[in-house]
Amino acid sequence: MNREQALYLLKKHIKNENMIKHSLASEAVLRAVAAKLGEDEDKWALAGLLHDIDVEITNADLSVHTKKAVSILKEEGIDQELIDAIRLHNELAHPGEKRSTNLQYALASGETITGLITATALVYPDKKLSSVKVKSITKRMKEKAFARTVNRDIIMECEKIGFDLTEFSGIALQAMQGISDDLGL
Repeated sequence: MNREQALYLLKKHIKNENMIKHSLASEAVLRAVAAKLGEDEDKWALAGLLHDIDVEITNADLSVHTKKAVSILKEEGIDQELIDAIRLHNELAHPGEKRSTNLQYALASGETITGLITATALVYPDKKLSSVKVKSITKRMKEKAFARTVNRDIIMECEKIGFDLTEFSGIALQAMQGISDDLGL
């Protein structure tokens, strides 16, 4: 499946513009992480783009979110490695299963950090990603009350793929800054 087909599929299932922006941000971050790790950039980007494809179908209920995604993506012939990463980015829906591959860790931490970066941008007067600095992200990471729904433990899974928080934040921020117009930030 190419990007155009994936974007069409995403928009078929996701109507909320902010969720589409989150998917685009996740796509950019996963592409950048793949590039740093020497992995297949298109494949990893696809995981980022499609990871929340069932979020509206499941009403974002974490006990079932990603279960419907599996059937949607299998029907579309998506690679099993991508399906597994998408499925396990929400371990809550799959008790007893744990992330174990670089792609799985990258997707979970990458899609999660997009929320922290977006929230950080939105506290700036201009609400622009260009104003955000890596230091601001790492500082906000320590503030549990800031963007409290962002799971910091999942972001820290970046260490399992060889990045410390500062480097990972920089990769993710730069990736999102590269598509800031698409994100409206």
